[in-house]
Amino acid sequence: MIDIWTVGAGRAEQSHIFLAPLVCAWLLWLRRSRLRSVRVAPSLWGPVLIALGWTASWLSIETDTLVIWHGSVIVTLVGCVVTMTGLLPIKLFAPAVVALFFVIPVPGVIRTQIAGPLQEMATAITQVLLELIGVPTTRLGNVLTINGEQVAVGEACNGMRMVFALGVTIYAFVFSVPLRPSMRVILLAISPLLALACNVVRLIPTTVIFGYGSAEQARVFHDASGWIMLPIALFMLLGVLRLTRWIDLPIMSLKLAMR
Repeated sequence: MIDIWTVGAGRAEQSHIFLAPLVCAWLLWLRRSRLRSVRVAPSLWGPVLIALGWTASWLSIETDTLVIWHGSVIVTLVGCVVTMTGLLPIKLFAPAVVALFFVIPVPGVIRTQIAGPLQEMATAITQVLLELIGVPTTRLGNVLTINGEQVAVGEACNGMRMVFALGVTIYAFVFSVPLRPSMRVILLAISPLLALACNVVRLIPTTVIFGYGSAEQARVFHDASGWIMLPIALFMLLGVLRLTRWIDLPIMSLKLAMR
């Protein structure tokens, strides 16, 4: 866990690590009434999970695979709980248990495969929108030229570093509202698109400031607007829900999330 904390503190693109425990605690709080159903019921599944976690830890050392090493910690922790209470709490609090796994740092290969294409699309969409609002812009790869100034989108939005934090936020939202399972799947599936939209909203003014202001002003705005993307994503989710209600699609579940 210390290594996970160190990774999260040292790399901004892994900022979702610090959101995950908060999301887990929030989802547990919403379902706190279910604690009445939990009893001390030792289960052999617990030692099985603990053994699986230890095996994964050994395998990670042998193969030098950090993601398996980090994941083995969560599996072992879940195994300790199951040993004392059985599998019932895992079923009752499944969304919170899954949220625990978000503390695992995302491997660089996966992060690049997800953030890379989104970054390219963000550059293209930003260039089109700037042209539509009357700001002359040219694009070469991930570099936008505005008012004679070249702005690397990797610098302006830092490689979509917030995409995973936004994913955790969206996960918290969909399991905090009594939605149908199908609607939850849809919202989770479109989370990369929401991350893209949020990034474009942030990127447009950042790029304009880079072109017509100073680089220092642009960096200050960029840093200040980073976490604003999270509430923007929530407003977008609410907009999607309003749209689905407007077209009379069944989205709500009769069973409240906290019960």
